[in-house]
Amino acid sequence: MSFFIPSAMAQQTGPAPQSNSMITLLMFAGLFAFMWFFIIRPQRKRQKEHQALVGALKKGDEVVMSSGMLGRVDKVDDDYIVLEVADNMSLKFQKVAVHAVLPKGTIKKI
Repeated sequence: MSFFIPSAMAQQTGPAPQSNSMITLLMFAGLFAFMWFFIIRPQRKRQKEHQALVGALKKGDEVVMSSGMLGRVDKVDDDYIVLEVADNMSLKFQKVAVHAVLPKGTIKKI
């Protein structure tokens, strides 16, 4: 009767239709595969690359921090690095805050 909403159809009487549990299982497996290949696997790859980057830091490397600060590595500890950010100014940061290692001489060009 309504233009936008069709009239309700009467339900069938009798037992409800059986759903195939195999289809449900395949749908869950497909969802897991999608999550693995498009979310979990790339995140693990980025995490391993960052750990390798942080593990390879050495004195004299020029780095950019996740805050955007540029500096030259002055000292490397287990969990911390000391950056020389200006003449006679050193700041201590956690290693995980390192975003990228820059090519040598980048800070002088800026």
